Amino acid sequence: MVLVATLAPACARSQQEAAEPPAQVGTATIAVATVTPAPPEAKSSAPAGKKAEANVCPEGMVLVEGEYCPDVEQKCLEWMDPPTSRYHQFRCARYAKSVCKSKERVHMRYCIDATERAEPGTDLPRHFMSWTSSKKLCEAEGGRLCRESEWQFACEGEEMRPYPYGWERNSAACNVDLSENIGKPGRLVDHRSVVGSHEKCASPFGVQDMAGNVEEWVQADGRGLGSKMGWKEVLKGSWWIPSRHACRQFQVGHNDVYSGAETGTRCCKDAPPREVAAR
Repeated sequence: MVLVATLAPACARSQQEAAEPPAQVGTATIAVATVTPAPPEAKSSAPAGKKAEANVCPEGMVLVEGEYCPDVEQKCLEWMDPPTSRYHQFRCARYAKSVCKSKERVHMRYCIDATERAEPGTDLPRHFMSWTSSKKLCEAEGGRLCRESEWQFACEGEEMRPYPYGWERNSAACNVDLSENIGKPGRLVDHRSVVGSHEKCASPFGVQDMAGNVEEWVQADGRGLGSKMGWKEVLKGSWWIPSRHACRQFQVGHNDVYSGAETGTRCCKDAPPREVAAR
């Protein structure tokens, strides 16, 4: 069974996703998103001093630096769906302001892909990627899988936003909440969209597509809830279905070789220390 959880203190509800439609319903797709012109560069809300250091990361990556709160309280004020809906416990329409419950924040500094990794020769995100194949891809290019806490911080920023764009769910901001999932029997409709094409789906650091489109594999590091449940293979961001898209929500239950039409890749890389970058 695929298990999905969210912040334990966040919405005062058990959020196991037993009712979410199985992701692995086939290995073929029947419709492909139309490729649109290349999107504009992501706009970052990072402080000016940090923007000046952006070139310390390889091309296509964004510098993320700041103070990360490991333990965050996020209370849902309004749900999108009625209690009888299969997605009721996963879609919060409006959150209260986040509260950091940790005694101390953790300083983080690293590089992360500005968008999801695209299929070679296309602008659509890679899919049918396993945790193992994602790890190999990142390492072959001198990077690594993002740690769970790194992915979360790149998504939420120091404000601890529930969604990369804020505290209220906006189904139009990202490639999310599409209900037409099944085409021909046993086949998913391919609703992937061009990476970086949803300008409003950007985090405080200017990282795009961290909600929806395709899920992204991360490495457990003991700081995220997926890690604390004992899994090394964690999926973040969800995909185009009407389900969990908050920065701290996650999915576990798949092994390191599982792949599906919804599983993609994003890589991270260590950033040089400030004194080295300044030389």
